[in-house]
Formats: sequence, C-alpha cells, structure tokens
Amino acid sequence: MPFLVGDCPLVGRHGETALRYLPMSDSEKPKMFRTLRGFLSGEEPDEANYFHFSATLRIHGDGVPFDEISRRLGVQPTSLHRKGEQRGPRSPAYRDDAWHFQPPLPETEPLERHIEALWQVVQPHVEYLKALKQRFKVDVFCGYRSNCDIAGFEVSHRCLELFTALEVPFGVSVIVA
Repeated sequence: MPFLVGDCPLVGRHGETALRYLPMSDSEKPKMFRTLRGFLSGEEPDEANYFHFSATLRIHGDGVPFDEISRRLGVQPTSLHRKGEQRGPRSPAYRDDAWHFQPPLPETEPLERHIEALWQVVQPHVEYLKALKQRFKVDVFCGYRSNCDIAGFEVSHRCLELFTALEVPFGVSVIVA
C-alpha cells in the first residue's frame, strides 16, 4: 500500500510502494510546551503568564546621607539600610549603606512607565545626583520578572534620557521563574 500524505499515495522511484501513513491518536501526538521549564519537566505550570517590571534609583556607599537625599529629591526612600544591619537573623550583614527609591506604580505596568515615573523625580536633581557620584555609587536598577521564557519587551528611546543625564549604564536584570 502506498504512503499517504493527505490523500496522495507516495510511490518509490521504481514503483515500489512505501509505508502507509496512519494518523496518530491523541495519546501519541507530541506534547507541545510554551516554556523551556515545561519542556524539561514534562509538565507546564498551571498558572497564567505574568510580566513584572521595576525601576529603582539606588545610592550605595559608606555614610550615605539618607535625610539629605530624601529632602533634596522630595521623596521618601522605598527602602534603606545601614552598613552592618541584617535583613533577617540568618542573613549576612549589609556591606554598605543604601538608599533606594522606586516609583509607586503597579509592577504590571510596562518598564517604560516605571522609567518615566522615576525620571519625573530625578530630572530636577540631576546635578545633585551626579555630585553624589563623587562619593557614592549611584545607579538605576531595572528589573523584569516573568514566568514566560519566550517573551520580550521594549523601551522607548525617550526613556534612555534618564541614563544619559545621570551618566549611568542602562541594564535590566531578567528573572524567568
């Protein structure tokens, strides 16, 4: 019997008949995966895809003037710690002081919106922040977290003004979990 592709029999060069096509049952069909994690484990997680973003102004060093920074920028830090403090009883001590500010946006908002909101706070104080760079590490931490490993994002060129003005690199920490 000839090999069938659709309804068309396939016959070899010398007229011999090839194997016959038999449709696969549902249990024999190859399993499709939407994530590498699902492929590797053989099971897709039973959860909706999520995409979370953040942009944080970070100032680290020894003797970071927390009150002065908050007063000059006109915002309270989202988090801060002093050198030697611990996050928890079993955590290692922090190696430096840190003042962080993250705009109060839902993490489901695109990265572009987080950067724009941070730029609104930072823009009037660029010279002050650049002066702080003489004594402290000043940067912008951008984060992207998702449970989907086949996705991406984009950021408008207008958002890059923040990084250019502060003279800090644009980078994104990517976590796929």
